[in-house]
Order: sequence, then structure tokens, then C-alpha cells
Amino acid sequence: MHDWNVVVSVRSDCYQWVRQRLREYARVDRTDYYNILALRVADPDAFIEELCRATVADPRLRDCLARAMPAPHTFLFQTAEEFEQRARQAVAHFLPALGGKTFYVRMHRRGFHGTLASQKLEQLLDKYLLEGLAVAGTPGQVRFADADAVVVIETVGQWAGVTLVTHELWSRCPFADPE
Repeated sequence: MHDWNVVVSVRSDCYQWVRQRLREYARVDRTDYYNILALRVADPDAFIEELCRATVADPRLRDCLARAMPAPHTFLFQTAEEFEQRARQAVAHFLPALGGKTFYVRMHRRGFHGTLASQKLEQLLDKYLLEGLAVAGTPGQVRFADADAVVVIETVGQWAGVTLVTHELWSRCPFADPE
């Protein structure tokens, strides 16, 4: 499992079926984590939109997907320090889109238990983004209730992927809910 740009969480009774179904769209790799698939697609955002349309047409697919997150920015890391450095670089891509908006960072960690503290890292990246927005003259605000967007970090072992999910996307596509 390497070189992925979408992470999919599948409900347990559907794993094999979803894995096979997603092969229509992408290269699908198993991971070492329960009901987690790593996909490689040409365009992660376009794939999520196509998956949204597919779940409207196929209720079984809708019911079987727990979460699917694009990860246009991925990186490999070995230590917590390296993760922090690379995560800052990755989330910086979203500064222009977050200007004047409400947001928060959510991390879904698989692996590195005891090494990466999700809540601490979320807070660190919230602060980093707020500082970057203030310097740019486009202050934002961390807000958990009804935020405009969520910066989502998905880790699968020593790989991490980062995306920006808008409120509009997860309201249309329940599987894109950042929580």
C-alpha cells in the first residue's frame, strides 16, 4: 500500500463488495487497518463527486461507505517531528481557501499510537493556520459548530493525506463528513 490519494472507510459487512465496486474507478489497495482501503485515482476531487453521484444511484453503496476522503496532498513520515513539519507544509496549501472562513482541523489516525497525539496536532495546526491567515490579512476563525470547512488529515501507517472538505460537500455527500 503506497501512493494513494483517497482513503475509504467501509462498513464491515460490505468490505469485499465495496472493494470490488471501487475497482471500477480506481486502483484499490488493502491496508493493515480494519475496513480501510487506500485508492489511487487520477483526480481525487472529481472521484469524490463521481462517488457522490454513484451513491445516489446505488443505495447499497451509500449504506456501505462510512467515509471517503480525497487526499490531494500526501506525504511519508517516520517520526512525530517529521509529521508536524510535513503536515504544516500540506495544510498551508489551503490558506487561500480559508481566508475569512470558519474551519477546524480533524485528524483520523491509523497507526503511530502513542507517538502522534491527534488532538494536540489538530490544535497545533489550527493555530498554524490562524497565524498564516492573520499574516495574509484574511483572518479566519476556528469553529466546530457549522464550520465553513474542515481540514482533514488521514493517516494510514506512515503515510498521511490532507484535504479541505467544505460544508457544501459533506452536506451533499454524507460519506464525506469529516467526523
